[in-house]
Amino acid sequence: MESNDTYALGRSDAETRRLIFQHQIYAPATRRFFEAAGIGRGMKVLDLGSGAGDVALLVADLVGPEGSVVGVDMNEGILATARARADVLGRKQVTFVAGNLEDIGLDTDFDAVVGRWVLMYLRDPAATVRRVASHLKVGGIVAFHENDFSYPPTVFPPSELSRQVQAWTIPPLDKAPVEMQMGTKLFRTYVEAGLPAPQLLAEAPCGGGPDWPGYEYLTETFRSLLPMLQKMQGLDPAAVDIDTLAARYRDDVVSRNAIQFCPIMFGAWARKPA
Repeated sequence: MESNDTYALGRSDAETRRLIFQHQIYAPATRRFFEAAGIGRGMKVLDLGSGAGDVALLVADLVGPEGSVVGVDMNEGILATARARADVLGRKQVTFVAGNLEDIGLDTDFDAVVGRWVLMYLRDPAATVRRVASHLKVGGIVAFHENDFSYPPTVFPPSELSRQVQAWTIPPLDKAPVEMQMGTKLFRTYVEAGLPAPQLLAEAPCGGGPDWPGYEYLTETFRSLLPMLQKMQGLDPAAVDIDTLAARYRDDVVSRNAIQFCPIMFGAWARKPA
């Protein structure tokens, strides 16, 4: 949402497809979080960092045709995909706007502002939360869903392969290019933004068996991260063998009746005070 693009996974067509795939895994948890936060029929909602439109389209289901959703993202290219998907689904109550918060005009009568995997990429999350809250009515909802790698994705019980993938993909938390602990910092961020102490919810998708989609999700996330990991850590793509990783990961989990644990998500919500 700021002019300096810190998005670590790149801006490729493959990354757009990964975001859509990611939503298949996280949509149930995000829906439960938004429902707990009070987002419902007839509301006017602002969605930050809309990407391919998944969160905005989910919110459109919650607010119904009598509500409306405005999605904002700095990447005009990916918003073309979001608009096309909204058209196919007939979600006329959803619109998308390209730009940064600082240079686009937005209404100040929103009932809620939401975002998923947004604040972790910002230099000053509290300042952004404070800024977007100015577009809410009094009593409007601020609801952000962010992950936290204090609890890194893994396999239970761990294996040699799962430990190796974790070592490749999770940099030391104090050296990461983005805020890897945003989830557990949401409470502090809301308070520093001048909001009441938020309510919190935490949930992590997990699964096993041959049909669980998490193996492909892990692999496609790793694929998007590879250019950055090559640059930052000198990771050799040949060592990863990304094109066979999903199959190897599946075999590892299924053969041991293990489970895969995906990144944990923390949701925080609060209402704008008078």
